[in-house]
Amino acid sequence: MTTSHNVEPLHLDRSFYDDPAALYRDLRVERPVARATGPNGLRFWMITRYADARAALNDARMTKDAERIPGSIARDNDVPQARVITESLVRHMLNADPPDHTRLRKLVGRAFTMRAISRLRPRIEEIATELADAMAAAGPTVDLLDHFAFPLPMTVICEILGVPQSRRDEFRTWSNTLLSGEADEERAAAAGAMAAFFADLIADKSAHPGEDMLSDIVRAAEDGDSLSHSETMAMAFLLLVAGHETTVNLIGNGMLALLRNPDQHALLRGDPDLIPNAVEEFLRYDSPVNLATIRFTTEPVEFSGTIIPADQYVLVSLIGANRDPERFADADRLDVERDASGHLAFGYGIHHCLGAPLARLEGEIAFRTLLDRFPGMTLDREPGPHRVSTLIHGLTGLPVRL
Repeated sequence: MTTSHNVEPLHLDRSFYDDPAALYRDLRVERPVARATGPNGLRFWMITRYADARAALNDARMTKDAERIPGSIARDNDVPQARVITESLVRHMLNADPPDHTRLRKLVGRAFTMRAISRLRPRIEEIATELADAMAAAGPTVDLLDHFAFPLPMTVICEILGVPQSRRDEFRTWSNTLLSGEADEERAAAAGAMAAFFADLIADKSAHPGEDMLSDIVRAAEDGDSLSHSETMAMAFLLLVAGHETTVNLIGNGMLALLRNPDQHALLRGDPDLIPNAVEEFLRYDSPVNLATIRFTTEPVEFSGTIIPADQYVLVSLIGANRDPERFADADRLDVERDASGHLAFGYGIHHCLGAPLARLEGEIAFRTLLDRFPGMTLDREPGPHRVSTLIHGLTGLPVRL
């Protein structure tokens, strides 16, 4: 077994964000557990093989305790704590270990069951149809992200949570900035704006509760259900950001994959019953999340013969795992008939994405609507570059000709 402290860390540059699978292809063979430096200078360990990734995502020796995030990042990366994301937005269940994680997830778990989500199908279909109508009127060329991939999941999650639709565009700007490699000052400003937005929203829900999930969360906090004000803020932040980001990029990345693989595009148009299976393949082939959210080792851990010491920042590559040929044959090929079950696009273990049923349903409806309404859709020109983010893998634009 070895440690890799003497090997120069990888610097993740523009080419990595546009095509992370290319780097992971080499790393899985040569350095499956590698040290890397992100866009803001943060240093971390990166795990890229499927077997290691699945094990790491469910390893109790790697904590997700939000209390440790600011101090650990500042200590190990020379980043002042004041420049780390505002605390009021990080104390959510994705940054918590049991028992806090169990308590927080239970508060919203009932709203995201398969049965609860299935009841949303008619409304999601209605939204998709309205957006397709607007696209047809705006054509013959549109940006698919602006006209469809973003507004569909954002409208749905805003309605579930009870967030005013009038704020969705500015929220998109904040979310894109916060999850990007922008300058620390810009990200801090976005975090501050988000925190103020959620503080006002929670105050409004407290004074004027409705029949929505955020009102339920605020009521739980007021009823003494062990939910602090900062946890309420962070829960709202997580549900709104995670509730749209994954699906935006599922639709964008998946549609781009289809347009670049006309044989698969034709196959789906000819057999729409394949669409639910195709959604799983889109999730595997070009995952909406690149590197999973942060973990810290509480003791030395070993993967593929490399020891990661205690107190280290670790990111698990979901794209690297999902393109691992040891798990998926001919992994770099899009195949909408493939059995893609077992992919890690939604994570694994206790932190498996709570909103996965919603994302799958939205994805199915989105592709069914787009393929039915615009069977001759083509790329109008090369899409915009990918966002500079270690977390989110998505395009900045997808210009299409209807």
